[in-house]
Amino acid sequence: MVSHGGSNMQAVLDAITDGRLSAKPCVLISNNSKSPAIEKAKNFGMPFFHISQKTHPDIIEMDKEILNTLKKHSVEYLLLLGYMKKLGAKTLQEYSGKILNIHPSLLPKYGGTGMYGKYVHEAVLNNKEKTTGVTIHLVDEEYDTGKIINQCFVNVLENDTVESLSQRVLQNEHNFLVETLIKISNNEIIL
Repeated sequence: MVSHGGSNMQAVLDAITDGRLSAKPCVLISNNSKSPAIEKAKNFGMPFFHISQKTHPDIIEMDKEILNTLKKHSVEYLLLLGYMKKLGAKTLQEYSGKILNIHPSLLPKYGGTGMYGKYVHEAVLNNKEKTTGVTIHLVDEEYDTGKIINQCFVNVLENDTVESLSQRVLQNEHNFLVETLIKISNNEIIL
């Protein structure tokens, strides 16, 4: 599930294509009909769906539609790769322990409501942190509070701006996400 660019999704698809990751991408769901991730899914030949409060104004119905789409496409694990909405109760229950999210900080620092994208990096710089990083965690009912599966560290440089730090963290996200998924598929990390 992706809301915006889909660069992490593309990193996963590339790893599958070149044989580093043994997995089958089943479906893309985006809450943003203009997400570039949709074009990436199209190019890969992966089914894609726009499901949002525009298509399903009732949140309970939207949750049902997401869950039905995941089940229809035989999804075993759900990756939230820049998906900017909370999942509904039925989806959370059905996929409990099988929903992974990637977050651009070392949780529990700089997580929760409003802590995404540039806001995370602004907070890291404002607090003069020496390191930041990437966290992959299981998803629960709250933002960024689920069990941490893996983390990697990224040094904060003296001359970093929000943009430079954001770019460096994102580059680390791509490799780290793929490495973590490979470890999960090889049972080196047990969810």
